[in-house]
Amino acid sequence: MNEVLLRSLTPSVLGILVRRGADFAAAEDAVQDALVEAVRVWPDDPPRDAKGWLVTVAWRRFLDATRTEIARRRREDLVEEEPAPGPVAASDDTLQLYFLCAHPKLPPSSAVALTLRAVGGLTTRQIARAYLVPEATMAQRISRAKRSVSDVRFDQPGDVATVLRVLYLVFNEGYSGDVDLAAEAIRLTRQLAAAIDHPEAAGLLALMLLHHARRAARTAPDGSLVPLAEQDRARWDTSAIAEGVTILQVALAQDRLAEFQAQAAIAALHADAPAAEETDWVQIVEWYDELVGLTDSPIVRLNRAVAVGEADGPRAGLAALAVLDGSLPRYTAVAAYLHERDGDLRTAARLYAEAARKASNLAERDHLTRQAARLNAGRSR
Repeated sequence: MNEVLLRSLTPSVLGILVRRGADFAAAEDAVQDALVEAVRVWPDDPPRDAKGWLVTVAWRRFLDATRTEIARRRREDLVEEEPAPGPVAASDDTLQLYFLCAHPKLPPSSAVALTLRAVGGLTTRQIARAYLVPEATMAQRISRAKRSVSDVRFDQPGDVATVLRVLYLVFNEGYSGDVDLAAEAIRLTRQLAAAIDHPEAAGLLALMLLHHARRAARTAPDGSLVPLAEQDRARWDTSAIAEGVTILQVALAQDRLAEFQAQAAIAALHADAPAAEETDWVQIVEWYDELVGLTDSPIVRLNRAVAVGEADGPRAGLAALAVLDGSLPRYTAVAAYLHERDGDLRTAARLYAEAARKASNLAERDHLTRQAARLNAGRSR
């Protein structure tokens, strides 16, 4: 079973159903049913035309649902429009679907959540983690969004800012989470940046390229995480870095600074340092100050505390950390790192172990556990 193929076909199949008249929520449910059926059937009887098969099965599931809810949906005429099995013309509707999900009827937060779930392929848990809210809260938000647009036609595309936010969150989940969506997010952002003259679209593309350039060095052969300071910079993709820096420079020249450009500038400073000890942390702190002014994000303030600890010493970093909410993701891991830098190894070991218990994925948990074990072993000698 090729899960990557299924994931890549999902947006196009969903787009076909929407264009044929299915409302978005029902189309999403039908496509999900078709994917489940594909997982069951394909290993023993793979279709010649995977996309055509999915369209046919999904459309039939939609029609079945329509028949059972005829009084509410009033779509009897769709029963005669079932497409015949066979090849389907190749097209890429993914970016269009991102804009359609950012519907004017939805508030931005709901539009982002709905798009991540319906088109981006993320689970409710992954979306909740990105938004720093409980999974149940996010599930309710997505359900409300579906209900809000269940009876409207998707012919009013949403705004660029919402689509950029979705692409950013999809990339983050693909880059650091359990689902590999980073390359797809880059592809779509490249399409968007080429189609519109928007400095934040360019800024987001630059940010993605600069982060993605380091991906090969982020893990060891055994799958363990390699911190930025310890990465083999010879493994960084210099062509992606050069492209990202060039795109960023053009965006910054428009003098319309916003969040993604500032983040990309920080990533560019990391990429520009030949070695970790040569990183220009003072300038990075300045960019974080800009970012705090633009977003007032608690995660940005957390990352700024790390940068302050590098630029001005660990105690300055701990002071910046102390004013933040201790329940923030990675707060405990940052505190452990800064305490280790300050020489308080006992506290650092305890905090690394605590952070490991809170980690959201196995690779991060293993890394933090090893950090705690390293410090405990060193103190026992």
